[in-house]
Amino acid sequence: MLSVPLQAIVLSVVIHTLWGGNPIAAKFGLEVFPPAWSALLRFVLGILTIVVWCRYRGHRLWPDHSEWIPIIKIGILFTIQILLMNIGFDNTSGINAAILISTNPLFAAVFAHLLIRGDQLTVLRSFGLVIAFAGVCMTLIQVSDNGLSFGSTGDWICLASATLLGYRLIVSANLMQRVEPFRLAVWQMIFSLPFYLLFAVATETIRWERFSYSVVFGLLYQGVVVAGFGFMASLWLISRYRPSVMAGFNFLAPVSGVLLAAVLLGESIGVMAATGTGMVAIGMVLITLRS
Repeated sequence: MLSVPLQAIVLSVVIHTLWGGNPIAAKFGLEVFPPAWSALLRFVLGILTIVVWCRYRGHRLWPDHSEWIPIIKIGILFTIQILLMNIGFDNTSGINAAILISTNPLFAAVFAHLLIRGDQLTVLRSFGLVIAFAGVCMTLIQVSDNGLSFGSTGDWICLASATLLGYRLIVSANLMQRVEPFRLAVWQMIFSLPFYLLFAVATETIRWERFSYSVVFGLLYQGVVVAGFGFMASLWLISRYRPSVMAGFNFLAPVSGVLLAAVLLGESIGVMAATGTGMVAIGMVLITLRS
């Protein structure tokens, strides 16, 4: 018999598949709204989605006095990580964006080894990290008339964002023992909004001439589906079942993202990208195993 209901497994599969589409949706939104504007609009939608759901479920969203400092600390990390992510997405292909941002669980495993007692890397999980990072290296290798290059600026910014996201996941896991998870999520989004607004007004120009329905779809997908319902569903799974129910399906995100980039953006999946995706996915499976 399954220790976890089939519907929980199906929900986890759906969530990770949808998360894989986030870089592709971001690429659509970035056509009109540069990185800071995209982040601002995305999290306005995400906040509204979470607030409506929490009001319906009776969750109190105003933090306790002791929760403000942790929220501010995670809010700073969140703001920087998301802005880097959007800048990276804007300067690389959808395929590379999908693969590289999906490496955040690999960095989370490294930070967990360093920061959380009892969550050290085993030989098998270390082998998984080696395979996955080798897949990342294959993704970064680019062949052109000028010879080989190792990643664009956008690729490296995506990888930096994935590193910060992995660290943020570990910090958030620790903070959720002291701060109510829904308050932590919604207030880190709220904290980021004025910074995104200031950065956007000071440095960015909206390209209204490129506006289309696909841009609207991209923003709604990022805000409502991923930042809103995706987060709430994942939090519900983690709180109701063991965390491995979510972690065990991390490998789906890069696969989903690469396929969606090919279908929706018309990008071709080269041998290096396909091989890199497979290696990252295999590595993710291995690092979820505890023995």
